[in-house]
Amino acid sequence: MKPADLVLRDVHLPAAPAWWPLAPGWWVLAGVLGLVLLLLLLWQWRRNWRRRQWARWFDQTGENAAPAAQVAAISELLRRAARRVDPQADRLQGEDWLVFLDGGATAAFSQGEGRLLLDGGYRPRVDADAVARLRDLARARFLQLMAGRR
Repeated sequence: MKPADLVLRDVHLPAAPAWWPLAPGWWVLAGVLGLVLLLLLLWQWRRNWRRRQWARWFDQTGENAAPAAQVAAISELLRRAARRVDPQADRLQGEDWLVFLDGGATAAFSQGEGRLLLDGGYRPRVDADAVARLRDLARARFLQLMAGRR
């Protein structure tokens, strides 16, 4: 047989590997990513749950009491929460306490509705509307302090 009579064929490459089933490394990566996502979701859920618990705790404290007793209860809760940020914060008095509650971002306590905390718990009569405004202001600050934010 002559070389010209030989039937020569080109090199045939095998078919590309299928993408499914995945290699074991991809399964490990998918498992790790799934676990990280699950942990992030659990962390977020727990954080929101704790925030709702703190808000419920604040809302239930002194809700059926007289206005002056509500101011005293709000003050006590704020002092407890302040210890989470600064262990010495609950010992602050007067203007220093109000400035601490302002947190440097606002003057709502030292120059606004929050001034009721100075003597509102000791007054014979306290305006219920002023207590409601204080409650809204103090609730937001309470949640910040409980979350550990100055």
